Amino acid sequence: MATTAAAVWGRAEQQDFRSRVRGCLLGGAVGDALGAGTGETPGPDGLARAAAEQIATPDAAPNAAPIPAPMVAPIPAPTTTPGPRGTVTAATQMSLFTVDGLIRAQVRRDVGAWHPPTDVHRAHLRWAATQRDWGPDERRKDNGWLAREEWLYARRNPPRACLTGLGDERLGTVERPKNPDAADAGALVRSAPFGLLVGWEPQLVCQLAVECAAQTHGAPAAMLAAGAFAVTVHGLARGASLEAAVGRAVELVAARPGHEPVTEALGRAVGAVREGAPDAKRVAALGAGGDGAEGQLAAAVYCALVGEDVRHGLRLAVGHDGPSAVTGALTGALLGALHGETALPPAWLAELEGRATVLALADDFSMEMTQGAALHGPTESSPGWLARYPRA
Repeated sequence: MATTAAAVWGRAEQQDFRSRVRGCLLGGAVGDALGAGTGETPGPDGLARAAAEQIATPDAAPNAAPIPAPMVAPIPAPTTTPGPRGTVTAATQMSLFTVDGLIRAQVRRDVGAWHPPTDVHRAHLRWAATQRDWGPDERRKDNGWLAREEWLYARRNPPRACLTGLGDERLGTVERPKNPDAADAGALVRSAPFGLLVGWEPQLVCQLAVECAAQTHGAPAAMLAAGAFAVTVHGLARGASLEAAVGRAVELVAARPGHEPVTEALGRAVGAVREGAPDAKRVAALGAGGDGAEGQLAAAVYCALVGEDVRHGLRLAVGHDGPSAVTGALTGALLGALHGETALPPAWLAELEGRATVLALADDFSMEMTQGAALHGPTESSPGWLARYPRA
């Protein structure tokens, strides 16, 4: 079985894939932390926006106001538990549990229990438990290693729809979603990992992201934005350009009812690239200042398209007065999947909360997707792997 995996995944391909997985998960976390900290910046309205405009236009007048410190490196995120620089929000927490659910789905496939939406839902229920409990419950042998990470038990401003949607064990579906009116980006920001399923066809990636979004966010635009984001990440992880990946996402989402808010928002994002130098006003105009998932997605796509590098794209993404953590997390995931982990600013990574956990999970995901047959199967299994990702 290991020989088969090696034949499908060459060594160079595995290394490239791992770099993109690391880049996507770490980039999303860095953008989340940077945006959350910027959103807490004291001062007059528009301070962060003015800073982003200055960053986006390096030839600004010499008398321009200095760039505030939050635009240079992540600072504490809003939280009920005080945290250090680089503190992440619930967006990163839930993304990690999404990855955990996808790995569990692959492991459970051996025993005929193949229904990824259910496995992701169970993973999100484990995240919901971290928001209620004081710490890991050692009595739960089916929790796996991620639910034993104590830093994940801090409550970091989780969206209300995520808490209510996961308040019981009923699985929301596209036909009967949880919170039918929830249109914010709570499901969108946890959906990048679906795009890392590079062995899947993009339409299946889209469907899985939409089905899992319905577990907490039932508004059509919220579900379809999650699907479009996942397909965009999928294209990047497969080596496509960002423009081509967005185009494929628009094509797939346009075939679904209620797509107009999402496809129109993405169309505006692509069109805005040709409308002049990037600035925070343009980001806000695309919808970053609002609560709708489609606007946040459009703003992130725009920032990723016009960013000169990861640092510039992320600074632009968080320099507005709206939910900067969301735009930062989405932009970071896109740029990380596009360029790989080595393109991320080392100084920002050095202070990222939970970096070791993110890296371990990213590498586990990469190993499962490329070498899963050697880790578990009908004839041979790794006890250590099944302890990390129980089949129960």
